Amino acid sequence: MTENIEVLTHSSIRIHFENRVIYVDPFEIQGEPKDADFIFITHNHYDHYSPDDIKKVACEKTALIVPEKLVTRAEDLSSIVSQIDGVKSDTYHCVEDLEFETVPAYNLAKDYHPKSAGFVGYILCLGDDRVYIAGDTDATPEAKEVDCDIALVPIGGTYTMNAPEAAELVNHLQPKVAIPTHYGSVVGSFADADVFAKNVKFPVKVVVKLKE
Repeated sequence: MTENIEVLTHSSIRIHFENRVIYVDPFEIQGEPKDADFIFITHNHYDHYSPDDIKKVACEKTALIVPEKLVTRAEDLSSIVSQIDGVKSDTYHCVEDLEFETVPAYNLAKDYHPKSAGFVGYILCLGDDRVYIAGDTDATPEAKEVDCDIALVPIGGTYTMNAPEAAELVNHLQPKVAIPTHYGSVVGSFADADVFAKNVKFPVKVVVKLKE
C-alpha cells in the first residue's frame, strides 16, 4: 500500500487505490491533473484548504470532504465537484463506497488549532489497511487511541508535534508503517525526517516520501 502513497509537498498527499485517486489537503500542486475521485480537507488554514489547488485536481466526479464548519466556504467550489460532504470529528462515514473515520486534530498547549474549531484527521479504510492521516495535531488522547496500519503524522513542530513527539506517538500506536509529513517548506526542515526516523522504534517501519 505504501508504494501508492505520495507526499507531494508539506502535508499534500495523493493516494492511488483501486483505480481511484485520493488527495488530502492538496497544496502547491504542479500542473492541473484534474484526476481526483476524493479530496479530503483537514482544516481551513491556507496550506491545507487551498481553493486554487483544489481546482487543479478536482473534476466532475470529485467528492469533496471537509470539516463541518468549512462547508459554507467550500460551497464556492460546488460547481467543480460532484458533492461536498461536511464531517464532524469522531464519526464514521461512507462516501461512494469509501469508508473512513474522523479523528479530532488539535493542539494541547497552543492556540493554532483549538479543539473547538472542529479540525479533523482521517482514517481511510483502503482494502485491508487503515491509513491514518493525522492532520495538524499534537499527540492528543484521541490520537493515541487510533487503530491503524499506516500513520502519516506531522513532524515540523511550531503548529504541530515536532519530530521526537511524533515518533513517540507512533511508537505508542505501533502501525506497520509511519510516514512523516508537514515539514520541508512552510515549517520544519528535511532534517526533521531523519530525527523522526531515528526515534521511531522497531518494528515500526519509517518510509520517508518527502525528500529534498
